[in-house]
Amino acid sequence: RSTPKPSSAASDVYKRQNQWINIMDIRSKVIEIIADQAIVEPSDLSDESTLESLGIDSLGLVESIFAIEEAFNIQIPFNANQPNESPLDLSSVATIVQGIEQLIQEQA
Repeated sequence: RSTPKPSSAASDVYKRQNQWINIMDIRSKVIEIIADQAIVEPSDLSDESTLESLGIDSLGLVESIFAIEEAFNIQIPFNANQPNESPLDLSSVATIVQGIEQLIQEQA
């Protein structure tokens, strides 16, 4: 038995493993994971926040990626030895959220 689609605009939700995921839920969870790594409150993050400005080092980045992969059951193409060559734009919170949304759609 499938889960009914929430009443929302089609572009606001994604179906993932028989569950509907709302864009705001994705954004909130990604921000929660990044805030946890930065040891700050989620409300302290803005879309323009960078991982560097939050004090997240390369180990924190890898831990964040693992946590995001686990939270959304997705694979993020990332090489810790070459983080600047990742197809996922890691330049700000907003670009990370957008990239995760895209990966969820692609891997659904």
